Amino acid sequence: MNNAFLNKLIATDAGWGALALRIPVGIIFAAHGAQKLFGWFGGYGLEGTGQWMDSIGLSPGYLMALLAGGAEFFGGLALIVGLLVRPASAVLAFAMLIAIFSVHIGNGLFMSNNGYEFGLALLAVSVSLVFSGAGRASIDRALAAR
Repeated sequence: MNNAFLNKLIATDAGWGALALRIPVGIIFAAHGAQKLFGWFGGYGLEGTGQWMDSIGLSPGYLMALLAGGAEFFGGLALIVGLLVRPASAVLAFAMLIAIFSVHIGNGLFMSNNGYEFGLALLAVSVSLVFSGAGRASIDRALAAR
């Protein structure tokens, strides 16, 4: 990977606003990923999540659970520390599109009906971070300054 590409990937002119988005959304994603991967926080782990994903047509379920859980857990950690925020956010945005259209869209907007409201908010933050980058107080910014 050449330095020009890496510099564009991690460069950011965003201020503190990106940090205000990264931390809480990173925690949410990491926690949801931990539910899928490890069964933490009341989750079902890979086996249970994989069975559920198979049941809604996302097959092979175990692989889909591994991909979704890995994207959410490691992507969330990346947001928290501010490392490779643009690619992590792009992966998380894709995961939210899959969640919205495969699980929630038929239930309408509101969370009270298992709608897509929460997924849409997470999608919006992820897309915003793809464009803005990590902002201040991030590893990306420190690396870009070198």
